[in-house]
Formats: sequence, structure tokens, C-alpha cells
Amino acid sequence: MIDEGLDMIAFQIISNVGSAKSLAMEALYAAKEGDFALAEEKLAESKKYFVEGHKEHASLIQKEAAGDKVGFSLLLMHAEDQLMSTETIAELVKEMIEMYKRFGK
Repeated sequence: MIDEGLDMIAFQIISNVGSAKSLAMEALYAAKEGDFALAEEKLAESKKYFVEGHKEHASLIQKEAAGDKVGFSLLLMHAEDQLMSTETIAELVKEMIEMYKRFGK
């Protein structure tokens, strides 16, 4: 059985990176409409949430590096998947916003 502390960290990762992903997409939609100032604001806010999710994940890595075994769970695997996909999406959104800026609507 996985301890509740690990589940809570997984939920914190999922919550933070979920917010980050939503904000990144809002940034893209704003850029699509030509509102680049709003797009940049949304990206900055997205990054804050992503960093918080990443900090939670890093705490697990540090725990394991210190010799404390971190258990496996589907919830944690889902959290890591969301973390990685959000990072990819955010990078692609940044590039797409630059394309909107360069080539217009």
C-alpha cells in the first residue's frame, strides 16, 4: 500500500501542472486573437504553477536519492506523465506564439 504522503504529493503535482497546462493553452488562444500581452501574462502564470509541480516532483527524487525508497503507484505515474506533457505543451505554445507574432493572424 502506498502511503498517503506520496498520494498527496502526486495530487499536488497533478493540480499544479494541470493549472499550468490550462494557462498555457489560454496563452495560445490569446495569441491567436492577437493579444500578445495577455498571452505573455498567461505564460508567466503558467510557469509559476509548473515550477510548483516540479518542486513537488523534485522532493520525491531527493527523498529517493537520500536512500528512502519511493513506492510506485499509478497515481504517481499519472502525475509524472502530466508533468512531462505539460512541459512539452508549454514549449510548443511558446513557439506557436512566436509564429503568431511573426506571421500575424
